[in-house]
Amino acid sequence: MSVIDLPPSTTFDPALTPGAFNAIHVCLKLQAHERMTLITDRACAEIAAALRAEIEKTGADFSVFILEDHGPRPHRDMPPEILADLAQSQVSIYAAITQTGELRTRMQMMDVINPHRIRHGHMVNINKQIMLEGMRADFAEVDRLSQKLIEQARQAKRITCQTAAGTDYVAEFSPNLKWVKTSGLIVPEKWGNLPGGEIFTSPFNSNGRFVVDGVVGDYLCQKYGDIGATPLTIDIKDNRIAGLACSNQELLKEFDAYCHTDENSNRVGEFAIGTNLACTRIIGHILQDEKLPGIHIAFGHPYSEHTGQPWKSTTHIDCVGRFFDIWLDDEQVMAKGKFLI
Repeated sequence: MSVIDLPPSTTFDPALTPGAFNAIHVCLKLQAHERMTLITDRACAEIAAALRAEIEKTGADFSVFILEDHGPRPHRDMPPEILADLAQSQVSIYAAITQTGELRTRMQMMDVINPHRIRHGHMVNINKQIMLEGMRADFAEVDRLSQKLIEQARQAKRITCQTAAGTDYVAEFSPNLKWVKTSGLIVPEKWGNLPGGEIFTSPFNSNGRFVVDGVVGDYLCQKYGDIGATPLTIDIKDNRIAGLACSNQELLKEFDAYCHTDENSNRVGEFAIGTNLACTRIIGHILQDEKLPGIHIAFGHPYSEHTGQPWKSTTHIDCVGRFFDIWLDDEQVMAKGKFLI
């Protein structure tokens, strides 16, 4: 029997409908014979209502869970009743605002999603602006671009990234570490963020300076938003943080502490290229900003279950820059944030 925390009378702005349609019918392709779990919170209730309306159109069985109805937040563990319901579904969405310490709960969710091959849309910190922008992308076109780019990236031994803000960073790649495409068209083999639009891997090694003049991820994104006025400069040696600088001392301290959570929290775990052409500027939200055409890297967990990287971490924090020049080996594929392919 389905559990539905969200009242059917919850109203929503009709402007949310195109993005919700994309999520349910285009990205996740929910079918009438399938079952779906929607996990949300009170802050995202309006968006959840728009998603629910599209779920109902499919005729599929579904459950809706509001996190606050299952214990006070932040949760240390994902409520077991939610994980049990998730294990029965073929499709799922997590549309909620992050709280400090809840990365663990989302990892527990992935421990169900990955082995069950659930088509999962991850909408962490989703808001109305993202529903009206990144979620309205032509995901078929994003997929075509992503496929072309990933085919080239899989052949590259190194990728060089430079920006006018001071980034000069080179990542090296191994054929033993897999590139993954998350273009928004979600398949059982790999859950994806919504809005989608990136290709990523875990680098074999990397060195140089990466200037974060866009956003940083996890709960720090909510607190600091667009950090273009106070960029975070990260010096990287042999794939680990060798130095940090930022005029915002509070951000510097929090980022440094985050990257010392465990032995691999300061290690580059992800190297990604954003491919969502509907994202045209930094908006201060990692869910959309990491899909902006350009480079983002993340320190911590390398999505080892997908990339093949042998090490793990309990943390994962994305770092997004602006207006990249990018070379795959010696071929330039982006100039000042615009694709050349």
